[in-house]
Amino acid sequence: MKRQNKYRKFQLQQKNIEALEKDNSRFKRVYSEYENMSEELWNLENSDNEPVPDDFINAMILQASYLEDEIEDWLIQFNDRKKEIKQ
Repeated sequence: MKRQNKYRKFQLQQKNIEALEKDNSRFKRVYSEYENMSEELWNLENSDNEPVPDDFINAMILQASYLEDEIEDWLIQFNDRKKEIKQ
């Protein structure tokens, strides 16, 4: 049985992500890069092929964490704007 991809951090916020992707091309590009990197990390860590150097995987994890931080900032701002509109 395959384990769940631990890099899919934003699955519960998919509607907000879709709205941001429609409104912001930079967000769409960053989120797409994050998804691609997450998928690649998942494949590398769960592959039975040749081992990949830890330095390479650690560098990818670091880059993914930078992208996560940027995505989180956008989602926080998006949620704050939604709250302002409701008030």
